Amino acid sequence: MIIGIGVDIIEIERIKKACEKESFIKKVFTSRELDIFKQKKFNSLAGNFAVKEAVSKAFGTGIRKFNMTDIEVLRNELGMPYVILHNKAKEISEKIGIVKIFVSISHNKENAVGYAVAER
Repeated sequence: MIIGIGVDIIEIERIKKACEKESFIKKVFTSRELDIFKQKKFNSLAGNFAVKEAVSKAFGTGIRKFNMTDIEVLRNELGMPYVILHNKAKEISEKIGIVKIFVSISHNKENAVGYAVAER
């Protein structure tokens, strides 16, 4: 049963500019996320950012009471994105009964979109 959906769109250039500040990178992305994108593929980092926002909207809370690094967006061997929740985000998802989160990312030259569906 679907209990929440979320979508977010972000300008890739905005993420590229924000990534000039190490404090932003440490606040938003986990070390495993950054390992995947060592070539600084800002469209992929922007996609991860958008998915984090989309997941928080699927929670019905937005980014409140947890850190953005509590939502980790990785890729499987085929490149499909998936989410691992940590710390407070994991606690919140368990409290509201989320057992699975499906995510999708798309981008063009200027924007990245993240979409999330939370199921019970």
